Amino acid sequence: MSMTQTLPGIESLTLLVTKEIHVQASIEDTFEALLEQIGPQNSTPEGVSFPMKIEPWPGGRWFRDLGDNNGHFWGNVQAIKRPTLLEITGPLFMSYAVVSNVQYRLSEVDGGTLIRFHHKAFGAIQDDHRAGVQTGWTHILEGVRKRAEAKRK
Repeated sequence: MSMTQTLPGIESLTLLVTKEIHVQASIEDTFEALLEQIGPQNSTPEGVSFPMKIEPWPGGRWFRDLGDNNGHFWGNVQAIKRPTLLEITGPLFMSYAVVSNVQYRLSEVDGGTLIRFHHKAFGAIQDDHRAGVQTGWTHILEGVRKRAEAKRK
């Protein structure tokens, strides 16, 4: 007995999130705030502490350390150019057949720093993850903005 499956269209296999946020702080403070926010100061949109580890060098890991050699691997630093670029590739929060590329591009603008954010993913992306990424990434970017602007004061 043979089974025939219809493959999903390419749209259902891809994810693209693009955001821009203006931060009223120096590019250096904003980059440091980014590393803090996606690292030890990370939290969920509901305000629950969700600390991560980021090794900020090429090939460095981004992961959730649960202690006692337990945790969840999110990705590797693909490129880092302080203070203008952080690029990570890996499965992120999706523990299944998927690969993501996340880019934070920072540039100096009048009055502070502009962060251009992209999350591109390809794979069997689950509907709940597809629905939650907008809220999650917005929360992280807002956390970076608040953290960097607080450093300025």
